[in-house]
Amino acid sequence: MPLREIGDLTEKGISAILLKAMRNWFPDTGEFIGKGETGTLKRPDPLSLALSLLAFLFCILPPALAAAFDVKGLQPLSPYGVFSAFSAESLPRNKIGFGLGFEKSSEPKIKRFIFQTAYGLTDAVELNATLPYVMEWEDSLEGFEDANLGIKYRFLEEGSYTPAVALLFTGSFPSGKDEFSTDGGLGGGIILTKKVGPFRGHINALYSNPGEESLQDEYTLNAGAELAVTHSSKVLAEVVGRKNYFKNKIDLLEWRLGYRIATTDYLYTTIGGGFDIKNRNPDYRFVLSVSIILPREKRKFQKIYED
Repeated sequence: MPLREIGDLTEKGISAILLKAMRNWFPDTGEFIGKGETGTLKRPDPLSLALSLLAFLFCILPPALAAAFDVKGLQPLSPYGVFSAFSAESLPRNKIGFGLGFEKSSEPKIKRFIFQTAYGLTDAVELNATLPYVMEWEDSLEGFEDANLGIKYRFLEEGSYTPAVALLFTGSFPSGKDEFSTDGGLGGGIILTKKVGPFRGHINALYSNPGEESLQDEYTLNAGAELAVTHSSKVLAEVVGRKNYFKNKIDLLEWRLGYRIATTDYLYTTIGGGFDIKNRNPDYRFVLSVSIILPREKRKFQKIYED
């Protein structure tokens, strides 16, 4: 079932179907109204009616319709971002990076791997690609999401009092199941990064227009921060607000905390958790990722000669 159909069923579609059925079968007069015949019907008690409606929903709807799918989209390659917030910094020229992430979330229930790569075209231009693979969604479906591509261009370097500013251009195309696809799409946004002492902050304002016409545009605002606690480790914090493809209102407001360590000068490990602050439910998101940047930096050693 495509994403647009899931959105319809989980919103006005189900409400309209149930309302029409209740009016036809249980009108105020207590009469039965059908095509070509009328009669009387004893009005059921509220508990019986509620149980009947629940049974009806479980029969006609698969478990995956309990919540709209959480589309992953393009993600930053560590360490050039927080979790989903991009940094205006980018891979140096001719550097290439690879990343593998794992994510598990509750409401909606999703387990997925995230494959990433990035390449420094110049010191200010970075190419990005993200391909998520859903292992399990609502205990049933699995498959690839849309493939995501992006170009990040830093056109303003950081100054003493001004942030570094970059533009992000994104595109996606279908690569997997209809249930996880928006039929591709185009988007973009602006990225701000500023370092103050041991803190480095990032603000992203992003937009995405899906290829499927029945879906709505998505808007995302990210604010992230990195605190350097040692030369090779950082504490991460991020707040994400999003209006997704299915609803004309903010559907996600989540804060995330985590830790990143450079186990070598080219290998980074990030672990973190996210918690819903919109509905104040005990929903959670667990994130683990490993990334590698190549080629390795060659260490320069200074030779000391004695007379």
